[in-house]
Amino acid sequence: MKIRYLILFPLLFILLIVINLQLEPGLSPQQQLGLIFTPEAAQTFPAVFYLYGQLPRLCMALLAGATLGLTGSLMQQLTQNNLTSPMTLGTSSGAWLALVILSVSFSELSADYAVPVATAGALLAFAFVILITGSRNITGLPLIVSGMVVNILLGAIATAVITLNSQFAQNIFMWGAGDLTQDGWQNVTDVMPRLLPVLFILLFAPRILMVLRLGHQGAQARGLSVLPVFLLFMVLSAWLVSVVISTAGMIGFIGLLAPNLVRIAGARTALQELIFSVIAGAFLLLFADTLALALGQLMQTVIPTGVMTAAIGAPALIVFSRRRFTAQDQMTIILKPVISPRFLPHAISVVVLLLFAGLMTTIFFQQSETGFLWGGPEPFRWSLRWPRLLSAATAGVALALAGTLLQRLIYNPLASPDILGVSSGATVALILISVLTGNMIQTSLWGAALTGSALVLGLLLLLGRRHQFAPATLILTGIALTAGLEAFVQFFLAQGALSNYRILLWLSGSTYRVSGEQSVLFASVIAGLTVIILALSRRLTLISIGRTFAQARGLHTGRTALLMLILVALLCALVTATVGPLAFTGLIAPHMAALCGAQKVKSQLIFAGLAGAVLMIWADWLGQTLIWPSQIAAGTLVSVLGGSYFLGLMLVSRFRK
Repeated sequence: MKIRYLILFPLLFILLIVINLQLEPGLSPQQQLGLIFTPEAAQTFPAVFYLYGQLPRLCMALLAGATLGLTGSLMQQLTQNNLTSPMTLGTSSGAWLALVILSVSFSELSADYAVPVATAGALLAFAFVILITGSRNITGLPLIVSGMVVNILLGAIATAVITLNSQFAQNIFMWGAGDLTQDGWQNVTDVMPRLLPVLFILLFAPRILMVLRLGHQGAQARGLSVLPVFLLFMVLSAWLVSVVISTAGMIGFIGLLAPNLVRIAGARTALQELIFSVIAGAFLLLFADTLALALGQLMQTVIPTGVMTAAIGAPALIVFSRRRFTAQDQMTIILKPVISPRFLPHAISVVVLLLFAGLMTTIFFQQSETGFLWGGPEPFRWSLRWPRLLSAATAGVALALAGTLLQRLIYNPLASPDILGVSSGATVALILISVLTGNMIQTSLWGAALTGSALVLGLLLLLGRRHQFAPATLILTGIALTAGLEAFVQFFLAQGALSNYRILLWLSGSTYRVSGEQSVLFASVIAGLTVIILALSRRLTLISIGRTFAQARGLHTGRTALLMLILVALLCALVTATVGPLAFTGLIAPHMAALCGAQKVKSQLIFAGLAGAVLMIWADWLGQTLIWPSQIAAGTLVSVLGGSYFLGLMLVSRFRK
């Protein structure tokens, strides 16, 4: 497109401001304009709300959107990666976790030190991502996938902090959902001096960014010190992102969308991209805020702006990733066995021993005020403990089997039901049913959970066919789908009811509310599905070798693959409906089996199932005892463990190359 299309952004921008100001009835445009010049004339509620509520919110949307658009453009030009943004680099989650810890543990310091603390968290998260991917991979998908997994990992830690401090939960919900509501001009006047680095970037970055387009070696040949410049502008970007998050909360996707839209519209030079990204960012956030206000009025509720940006941005991320990358843009993750297959029986024996130790520890070790006690549990305690134990082990087996099936079906060692968004589909379906019926989430709604999982899985496979299910692109698509679905969840968490805090506890993945009858039924159904999957192991073996090979042996690969995917969706739905969403178990357990020499399908299924049970049993016990009498949900501990494993796997793979 020609550059003249960039002129559309300012024109649409002005039109959107006019529409935004007309959303609140009670004042004509002439009255609104008059109040700006004569604020003392505000004597009615509509006039006061306009001056001290609507106008400050408009200004905050413009400032936050422009800042996020600029930082997104700067990050993308520095890394030469069109999918780079504060969200995809993990800096947003780093800042968010730092602010959550500051608010909960040092609330009296929040007002004065929020931005520096958030900046430190953002920089640490980004440094972690760079450590994993290496400086040579900042232009590819490994940087994006690492950043998104860091988001999941830090988000799980933040969720654990929030659930352990319920008195702060509601304010943090609204903050985390991205709330632009203002009660005066104080926040606007406070934030403006903190955004002065924007001027420095606009003055000095364009020429440097143009030189960087020659590549790092070309830039160094022209006398540019690449590393100091890169670090300087990343620090400035982290500062600006932290200013926005500490003021307006978590607002994602603006920094990703704005620069891409500007490039599509015709921006060519670094200066053009920076300036028009400022305008496009302000426009996008104002558009999302206007849409949130309009829908909120229609639905008679409050829709946080950050939720709306996620609902709009997640599909856009999928579109840009499909346009930008091809099937060759892959991360190579090779799972080489560290134990010879001939020692597989010994490895299985060790896992069985760990499983037995976990069972004995859960049954006989009791935490009390004086420490650990050894002995049989009291009848009342045992009636509460055995359903949790059975549910945890069953959930671990189910997700391990689902992960093994999914990895072999799409020839992708990074596939996992939670990373790809399959579990999120079940989560949203259950919350939707809960909201529509007015009841708490029920562990018996397996049909609703299955429908949600199946829909997401089908959409994911439909989108992944274009890139032949390339590992990195499939994961990126799954994470984008998850982000869009989680926008729906954030909307209900921000509403303020006690039941919504209970939803957060359920989202943490805990076995605390599973009854004895439910756990027995859950285990029975999973046992039946396990028998079916093991009976299909020969078919899965043929498909694992290749579709053509399987068809040559007389196997109808289409029907078999569909049956396997239905089993995956069913396993995920049952687990999510019973204990809540559990992250990374479906990734870790199959990898443990492969690394321990379980190369054949049946042996991998058995080993992975045992490993999944071990992970969940120990996570559930540790969650009950680490900070007794408080508890940490097993899903939170598994998320931290699994996220660390995923990132460690990428780190090891980088050094193997």
